[in-house]
Amino acid sequence: MGEIATIGLDLAKSVFQVHAVDAAGRVVLRRQIKRAQLLAFFADLSPCLVGMEACSGAHYWARELSKLGHDARLMPPTYVKPYVKRGKTDAADAEAIWELLSNLVFEGCWSYGDLVGFGFNSVSKFDACDDFGEVVKAA
Repeated sequence: MGEIATIGLDLAKSVFQVHAVDAAGRVVLRRQIKRAQLLAFFADLSPCLVGMEACSGAHYWARELSKLGHDARLMPPTYVKPYVKRGKTDAADAEAIWELLSNLVFEGCWSYGDLVGFGFNSVSKFDACDDFGEVVKAA
């Protein structure tokens, strides 16, 4: 199993879905995790980039994951929806969250350092990239 570099995390009321990928883009882990086990799961991982849809509970989880050393990023659900390839399931949502996050980072629109350089912190709303790779501030 490769070392996890990026995670798409679909938040829910009691069972969360994790889609974890290594630096080469290979899927390392797809699994459901219960709420009580989530922080223990992330505590065992080396720090990585974690993407989540912005919702009322996402800010709490982003703060908790940041305390564990992870780089938590929130994305508006409307940005994630076009990346869902198949039916509305937690696994499909987690994969879509990861795909959006990986496209923004790995296609050169954003690097990990650029996100901080543009004034983003671990629980800020995302801006987008236009067709030319320029960062466009969200309204």
